[in-house]
Amino acid sequence: MKIKICGMKYPDNILEVGSLLPDYMGFIFWDKSARYFDGTLPTLPQSIKKTGVFVNANVEEIIEKVTKYDLQAVQLHGHESIVFCQELKNTLAKSIEIIKVFSVDSEFDFNQLEPYETVCDYFLFDTKGKLPGGNGTTFDWKVLEQYPSQKPFFLSGGIGLDEIDLVKQILKTDLPIYAIDVNSKFEIEAGLKDKEKLDRFKQKINF
Repeated sequence: MKIKICGMKYPDNILEVGSLLPDYMGFIFWDKSARYFDGTLPTLPQSIKKTGVFVNANVEEIIEKVTKYDLQAVQLHGHESIVFCQELKNTLAKSIEIIKVFSVDSEFDFNQLEPYETVCDYFLFDTKGKLPGGNGTTFDWKVLEQYPSQKPFFLSGGIGLDEIDLVKQILKTDLPIYAIDVNSKFEIEAGLKDKEKLDRFKQKINF
């Protein structure tokens, strides 16, 4: 199972967590976030896909960050339209993955996803919170039983060590889960991750 560690902020901590070789590492380029990244990105192992997280940014801003930080994936966490995603897909190099986030609750209409299937590589399902991402609230993953697609997705939303058994249960289903996305439940403070806890999680999830 692939793992994405999101909301990285501090260079020393980035290197420390990078030594665990997560599949993806997320950097938030939204200035209202406590985990906003605007620093120098240290050199990471090539196997780690550096992922830029954006909220309603324009194409030019995304391209600038992709170029500056040599990003391998772009995560769209706002209200980006199908047309916008298509424009971005047409502009980015084909090797750069596009991950479209949807905040899910029991009222979520999964039918709205179908037009996005051709304009992004993965979906990411997160908890519906007041602010995009990193709110630590675990959503009821049973709502994903209604998922009508085979499009692979990242599972997110308040996942920590206490949720290991729940995660293992959902991984046993036929859902096309591509990766587990973690953030706030592994923090010492916003943007500063606990390497030891992450290591324990990584070992337990890859059972």
